[in-house]
Amino acid sequence: MKFARLLIGALLLAGAPYLAAEAAEPAYPAHPVRMIVPFPPGGANDSVARLVAQRLAENWGIAVVIDNRAGAGGNIGIETGARAASDGYTLTIGSNSTLATNVVLEPNLPFDPRRDFAPVSLIVTAANILVVHPSVAATSTAEFIKLARSSARKLNFSSFGDGSSAHLTGEMFKSAAGVDMVHIPYKGGGPALAAVIGGEVQCTFANLSVALPQVTGGKVRGIAVTSARRATALPDMPTLAESGVPGFEATASVGLLAPAGTPRALVLRLNRDVHRVVGDAMISAQLQSRGLEIALSTPEEFAVYIRNEIERWGRVVRDAGIRVK
Repeated sequence: MKFARLLIGALLLAGAPYLAAEAAEPAYPAHPVRMIVPFPPGGANDSVARLVAQRLAENWGIAVVIDNRAGAGGNIGIETGARAASDGYTLTIGSNSTLATNVVLEPNLPFDPRRDFAPVSLIVTAANILVVHPSVAATSTAEFIKLARSSARKLNFSSFGDGSSAHLTGEMFKSAAGVDMVHIPYKGGGPALAAVIGGEVQCTFANLSVALPQVTGGKVRGIAVTSARRATALPDMPTLAESGVPGFEATASVGLLAPAGTPRALVLRLNRDVHRVVGDAMISAQLQSRGLEIALSTPEEFAVYIRNEIERWGRVVRDAGIRVK
C-alpha cells in the first residue's frame, strides 16, 4: 500500500510540469471574436460568413460578431483585417476579388494578402453562370458563340463593375471563344442581373448564388456554368469547358484568414473548427442550395490557391488591358 502511494506520488510529480503548462495555456476564445466581411450585408461573402460565424459561436459558447467593412471594392475591410492583432480575435473573410484581382488591378495597395495574412481555410467556391435574356436566340454555348461572331451589332454583357469577377470572366470568355462583346459595368451584381432581365443588355456572367433563383424561375436563360465541374445546384447545366470552350474555368471563392503572425497552433485550431462546422451535413446542404460548392482546405493549400489566383487573373487583366477607372 505504501509503495502504491509512493508510486502515485511520483507519477503526479513527473506529470506536474505538463499539467501546469496545460493550465497556463489560455482558453480560446475567451471573449467575442470579430469576423470582418469586406462587403455590405446580403452578398455571398456575407451569407457564408454569417452561417459559419453562427455555428462557431454555438460550438465555442462565445459570440462571433460580423463586422461589415464595405468600401473600395473590399480593400477597406481587407486592410483592416491585415492590420489587426494576431491573437485570433479578428478574422477576415476573403474572396477572389479581395485577395487576387484587386492586387492585380491596384498594384500599389497598402497590403499584400500573400504577406499580411495567415490563411486558415478555403470554405466554398462558386461558379459564375452565363445567362441571357430570353429573347436571345441561343440555348447552348455553341449557338451563343455563333451568334456573338455573326451579329451585325455586338452583344453587350453586364458586370457589377470594372475588374469584377463578372467582368474578368467575360474577358476570359471573349479570348477563349474568339468572340467580341461590349462590357457594360453596373454598380452591383443585382443591377447587372436586372439589366439582363429587363433586356438592357443581352447577357452576363452572374454569380450562380445570385442568379440561381432567376434561372430556375425562367427570368433569364442559363447557358453554361464557368466551373470545371457541373454545379451541384444545377446538375443538368453544362460547363463551358464541356460545351464548346475546352479548358475554361473561372470560379469565385470565399475563405477565412487570420492576420500574419497568428500562432500556428491557433491557425490549426481555427482550421479544425471551421472544417467541423462546414462539414456538418445541414450546413453543407444549405450552402450547396445557394449555388456554392464546399471547398475546405488546409492553411497551406489556401495559401497556394491565393498565389495561383493572383497569377491567373493577372494574365487576364494584362491580356485584356483592363484598367480600373
